[in-house]
Amino acid sequence: MRVTANTFPNSLLNQLRSLGQRQTKLQNQAATGQMVTNPEDDPVAMRRVLDMQAENGATAQYQRNIGRHQELAGATFGAIKSLKSISDRAREISIAADKLKSPEELTIYAKEVTELIKQAVQIANTKNRGDYLFAGTLADQKPFIATLDSTGAVTAVAYQGNTTLPESEIASGITLTTQVPGANTTGTGARGLLQDTRAGADFLGHLIDLQNHLLAADVASIEATDRTALGRDEDNFLYQVGTNGAIQSRLESTNSLAGQRMDTLEKLVSKEVDADLTETIVRLTQTQTAYQAALQSAGRILGSSLLDYLR
Repeated sequence: MRVTANTFPNSLLNQLRSLGQRQTKLQNQAATGQMVTNPEDDPVAMRRVLDMQAENGATAQYQRNIGRHQELAGATFGAIKSLKSISDRAREISIAADKLKSPEELTIYAKEVTELIKQAVQIANTKNRGDYLFAGTLADQKPFIATLDSTGAVTAVAYQGNTTLPESEIASGITLTTQVPGANTTGTGARGLLQDTRAGADFLGHLIDLQNHLLAADVASIEATDRTALGRDEDNFLYQVGTNGAIQSRLESTNSLAGQRMDTLEKLVSKEVDADLTETIVRLTQTQTAYQAALQSAGRILGSSLLDYLR
């Protein structure tokens, strides 16, 4: 094979260029700790990394959604607990209001029930981050409006919200809501917190009935209807407490799984792109040695050729 005069210099330049590029790549890997920094470094690995990073971003959003749901569930539970306390007191009053009580004593009980109704309306109008908690998707308007007569007694309470509840994803394809409509008389959907026809619950309405019967000293109606009605309201609150607890448990479990998945993804990404520092330094040292050896051997060869030419 014919070897021209410039064959060796050209070959030397190509070798030095290749070793220099390899040396630069290894230096970058040692400095950054990553084998893959650009798509051309390993297109297949880069695609896998991008997919995992996208999944990691989605999982992080799921965790943020879960955190928001947990906040709402906690606020809802606090409101239900307070309403349950009002329910307990109303039941006590309905039992205490017997035929042995005078009209004056019953009137005192009636005034207490009136305050319980106002307190219940206040709780039912609870806000979280500026939104009404029990108004459904009409979170910008007060869900319950009370009407009072000239004596201060509550004559009616109207629900201004709806039964549609906001949802968000807590995992891929899985949506959930932790909110409860204040009232639901449609017969379908989530059970209403204060009123639901399926459960026979109408807490505020039943409190108003109790108030009116106390004012009228109608003990017979209290015994015949009010106690039973308040019992249905209490059962509805217990149902809401159980549902809320189950949802909070599910959120905690889902959040734990999401955290585990993010840890796994982090390890998988690290496996794809992170460089083995010890191995990288060894390879860098070998490349640097090869580069120096190429320069030295080239110098001897080129130097010998020049001296031979001068002779």
